[in-house]
Amino acid sequence: MFQYEYCKVQIVETAQILVKKGYLMATGGNLSMRIPSESALAITPSNYDYMKMTANDICVLDFKLNLLEGELEPSVESAFHAGIYQARRDVNAIIHTHQVYTSALALMKTPIPALFDEQVRYLGRSVEIIPYSPSGTDFLKKTIVKHIKNHNNAFIMQNHGALCFGESMLRAIYNVEILEKCSLAYLLTLCAEREVSKIPMPIREIAFAKLRKDQKKIEKGETSTGGE
Repeated sequence: MFQYEYCKVQIVETAQILVKKGYLMATGGNLSMRIPSESALAITPSNYDYMKMTANDICVLDFKLNLLEGELEPSVESAFHAGIYQARRDVNAIIHTHQVYTSALALMKTPIPALFDEQVRYLGRSVEIIPYSPSGTDFLKKTIVKHIKNHNNAFIMQNHGALCFGESMLRAIYNVEILEKCSLAYLLTLCAEREVSKIPMPIREIAFAKLRKDQKKIEKGETSTGGE
């Protein structure tokens, strides 16, 4: 099926880009895309080298986690990906990484306030902490789904890593990069023990309103889903 193949290729190309940029390491993390017009997703397999991965290695599951296509074991965190797509109709791509600077904040349980206009415009009012739950468990799925309904597109998973969304895979990649920029800048500021300057609240709300306007269009089907 064409839409399966399109999503599979997008996932592999994205994973390898993120490896080269240093956001994905070894076999950690996972990526998925919503299958347009179906209650299904394409997702990376479990414990597999991203640089050896091909489109044929990507798994396609329905939202009940039944395997529709693929021969490898899907990511152990497939459940939370399915849960996010069901809870957030504006999300068409999910990237979960263990990127270094965001992971440092994950260990400190430190959320990122509204530091930059671009951050709020694409990631949300703040980058909040999702409390710890063991990987691959139903507890993790329930915890994530509970915390993502605030319409933000980036989160810090306590003692785990980063979670970014996008209306397309390209937007999700950009959000990963914005998050790491914010994480590094915030860490450096905290280390300097200087006062952290935040953008004014009225500007924050204007930027967030633009994000919500985009999301509502996607929810209504006014833009294409799953693509660039």
